[in-house]
Amino acid sequence: MKTRLFLTSILLGSLALFTACDTQIENPDNPTEENVKTKKFKFTLKGDFSSEWKSVFKAPAANEYLSADGKEMTDVWVLDYMGSELVQQLHQTPEDEDWGVPQMNLKYGSHHVYFVASRGQNPTLDTDAKTIVFGKVLDTFWKDYAVDVVATSNGNRAVTLDRAVTKLKLTFTDAIPSGASSIVITPHTWYYGINYATGEPFSAATDQAVTINIPSSEVGKTGVFANLYGFSTETEWTTDVTAVSKTSANATLGSATIEDAPFKRNRITEYSGPLFSAGGVMTLSLNTEWDTSVTCTW
Repeated sequence: MKTRLFLTSILLGSLALFTACDTQIENPDNPTEENVKTKKFKFTLKGDFSSEWKSVFKAPAANEYLSADGKEMTDVWVLDYMGSELVQQLHQTPEDEDWGVPQMNLKYGSHHVYFVASRGQNPTLDTDAKTIVFGKVLDTFWKDYAVDVVATSNGNRAVTLDRAVTKLKLTFTDAIPSGASSIVITPHTWYYGINYATGEPFSAATDQAVTINIPSSEVGKTGVFANLYGFSTETEWTTDVTAVSKTSANATLGSATIEDAPFKRNRITEYSGPLFSAGGVMTLSLNTEWDTSVTCTW
């Protein structure tokens, strides 16, 4: 079952209320041009899901928030295009008074409104390339929403955002030894950005190491796991992954190599096995809450 986010409409009481929101604005690039009519659109964000990657996208009423798996989104982007022209854009964060209820005056005509909601870190928006690239990828949702704006348009819309990322979960079945300071995960290919006009992954990195620190409280424990998010296509693809445990002095304590690990958007790829015991074998399972699972060993 595919996990999604919903932008849910609030119905207005009468057609008179719909048409009352029409406005006219002067074209700032050509003051002599006839006034341009616009329609006010309000997107109320809400949702509830039951999969393991349970996502809740709530309207920012009192004590409510945008979250997925109990972790709050940190950014929402709304980008309004007419043809190839970026007409307007909006960026929201939890500090905004209208957080989670984006509103725009849309010109009469055909639009593609692109939505991105994420809790990824250090985002960089490039409207020339139509991309958002993150220093650290975390849960992210996306949608290309097409709308034709006319005088009788309902200004409140329901839009469904789809998860745009995959997740690698590594579970280590042997105990974390004394002196272990970090686990370094290195996928051969990994994607840190999204093209917000197509939803496709962008900014592929080759052999870029990701370091995850090990709290001292985890030493001696088994079943410790590490997660790595990345952008993905809907079509399955594969890449090699290495995991290495390091001391604070950068000495290697243990390692594992995974060949041809399969990834797909909106799916968790889970490997488990020993990282520190010689001769161990890690096995793979794919989360079955979203798509048909496959099982393999290496």
